[in-house]
Amino acid sequence: MSALNRVPSLMARAGTASALTIAAVGGSLVVPGVASDAEAATPATKALQVAASKKGSPYKWGAAGPHRFDCSGLTLYSFKKAGKSLPRTAAQQYNKTRHISAGNRKSGDLVFFHSGSSVYHVGIYAGKGKIWHSPKSGEVVKLQKIWTKSVWYGRVK
Repeated sequence: MSALNRVPSLMARAGTASALTIAAVGGSLVVPGVASDAEAATPATKALQVAASKKGSPYKWGAAGPHRFDCSGLTLYSFKKAGKSLPRTAAQQYNKTRHISAGNRKSGDLVFFHSGSSVYHVGIYAGKGKIWHSPKSGEVVKLQKIWTKSVWYGRVK
């Protein structure tokens, strides 16, 4: 039985026990795109958690939070909350990061979508080929599979 399947039975036996108590007796909760407590200490992981917490926030061109975001506004806001400074646009953010290969990407790295040499979109890598991002007008912040191979990766310094 997986840990997730054990949680309801543990909850029933624990009554009003907290999730922390349940975790202490062997249960664990897994949320896609959100790191474990062991990973939570890094600014990149904190930024990833901030971005995930903005799920459902509407896209607005030029917005950098806390309730509406464009793509680079979401990454700027998320890393600022994690104690790191980024410039405003996706292209500027790409130029400020340490460029890494797809094979070296980690959760919390930035994913830059490009056409030729022009960066036009950015999101935060959540693992398993997915990103948290604010896609476009009429949409909301969401977790989505990377849909193209025309991406570069950057790690915030």
